[in-house]
Amino acid sequence: MDIIISNSSGEPIYQQISSQIKALILNGTLKEGDALPSMRLLAQQLRISVITTKRAYEELERDGFIESYTGKGSFIKGQNTELLREEYLRQTEELLGQVCEKAKQCDLTLDELIEMLGLIYGGADNE
Repeated sequence: MDIIISNSSGEPIYQQISSQIKALILNGTLKEGDALPSMRLLAQQLRISVITTKRAYEELERDGFIESYTGKGSFIKGQNTELLREEYLRQTEELLGQVCEKAKQCDLTLDELIEMLGLIYGGADNE
């Protein structure tokens, strides 16, 4: 499981961990019953505090993505991937709304915005 932490991101580290694990569940990399690394091991791998990984795991458990068992570890819980996908779509729409507002503020045309999005999304490979 590859988790990449960015210190330059405005997002707290525990949220970066949580959102990346959610994305791995959504894309099928992590499946129901898969074990997550222990909080201590993940903290060592990422070179962060165990308290931070604990907070990420607690958030994932509170949101219903994982189940934790004392002495056994944390495991991916069965998901309704359609509900998870809907949440990601809602977040994407919200972010795109913000992007459109910024684009309008600098008089970017829709064609220019679409071209920019195409380049950022993957360039000519996705055309």
